[in-house]
Amino acid sequence: MEAVHDVSFEVADKEFVAIVGPSGCGKSTILNMLGGLVTPSEGGIELDGRPVADVPPNVGYVFQKDTVFPWRTVRRNIALGLEYRGVRGDEQERRVREGVRLAGLEGFEDAFPATLSGGMRQRVALMRTLVVDPEILLMDEPFGALDTHTKLTLHAELLSVWEARHQTVVFVTHDLSEAITLADRIIVMTRRPGRVKLVHDVGIPRPRDVIKLRETEEYAHEYSVIWRVLGEELAEPGGVQGDMRNAAAAHLGSGHPPKPPASRPPLQ
Repeated sequence: MEAVHDVSFEVADKEFVAIVGPSGCGKSTILNMLGGLVTPSEGGIELDGRPVADVPPNVGYVFQKDTVFPWRTVRRNIALGLEYRGVRGDEQERRVREGVRLAGLEGFEDAFPATLSGGMRQRVALMRTLVVDPEILLMDEPFGALDTHTKLTLHAELLSVWEARHQTVVFVTHDLSEAITLADRIIVMTRRPGRVKLVHDVGIPRPRDVIKLRETEEYAHEYSVIWRVLGEELAEPGGVQGDMRNAAAAHLGSGHPPKPPASRPPLQ
């Protein structure tokens, strides 16, 4: 089964790009191809003008599940990537301490994952990737399973780290608010087989306050514009998706993001 078709886009150095689209449109497949985990059946991936044939050494990957090792403490989980790359001794300890500090996990260095919340475990997984200082960071819905408060906290932490280090980031998400909050550009995909429907520049200046941002007219405008395009890809009229698409159209230009039907769960 074809996951994506005729997909072509570029990501600039130090740019933060988010990919959104309907479930099953090939977002994660694209990320896996970028990371050298999946080989395209046609075409190819280039990194700095060179074909990607294997997992590039300068790429870090953060998955949807926290993927921490239950038999390792916070400290040893964060150190895992450094061990793999041969970083030892004082330099390893320095980077691990910095990762613990950035994650706000001081005092939990010797705790095991079973004693941590989901948000804390995801911070460990994120820092395990960041401490190796990858040039490119691929993130596959890393905050999708978290509650809103924890997700916003991690948004703020991720932006803080990114603004300090400016890695190139490709971030897959179902959450349009998340994409607007984090990204410089948003790529909107069609239904399967996924194609690029829109590449949208997010016109919100940085630095961004993840809480106050949602109260601004700029945020409401970005949400409405992208939701209108994304809504065209959400199933038949008259269903849940049809109601959501109509809600997006009705609120376009109103200054407020569309609200989901009260009797039905919101879609991301």
